[in-house]
Amino acid sequence: MAFQLTPEREQQLPEILARYPTKMAACLPLLHLAQEQNGWVSDDVIAYVAERLELSAAHVFGVATFYSLYHTHPVGKHHVWVCRTLSCALNGADAIVAHCEERLGIHVGETTADGQVTLHTAECLASCGTAPMMQIDCEYHENLSPEKVDVLLDRLRQS
Repeated sequence: MAFQLTPEREQQLPEILARYPTKMAACLPLLHLAQEQNGWVSDDVIAYVAERLELSAAHVFGVATFYSLYHTHPVGKHHVWVCRTLSCALNGADAIVAHCEERLGIHVGETTADGQVTLHTAECLASCGTAPMMQIDCEYHENLSPEKVDVLLDRLRQS
């Protein structure tokens, strides 16, 4: 079945288009709106966005694969991002990533078998003074240790 926005989200499309000088410029927010509904940017989402904005599917695919905020395969309900930039790396981010991989039973870029958690690394989460840090969904957690990570992951798995 081809992707379609819900009627509620469809009502947001004219507002999005009105903010930009061209339809092409609305590609990012429309992809975000569609991903919010679908959970990820599937081939059907790419075709939908391309058709609605009068763009080629190749252009939309290029946009979706360029930005790390778009997921081009199914992902978990929750997203764990571990910062790996210099400050975090110098303060143990590699150990935090390894600990997350061990606790979750997955590697970076993978999703747990139950579909609950996808593990990512990020180039910068803007917390250099309180490194290492991670983002879980929309919450930031700083000054991490393996013990703190255990508490956070246990809480996440219970939600």
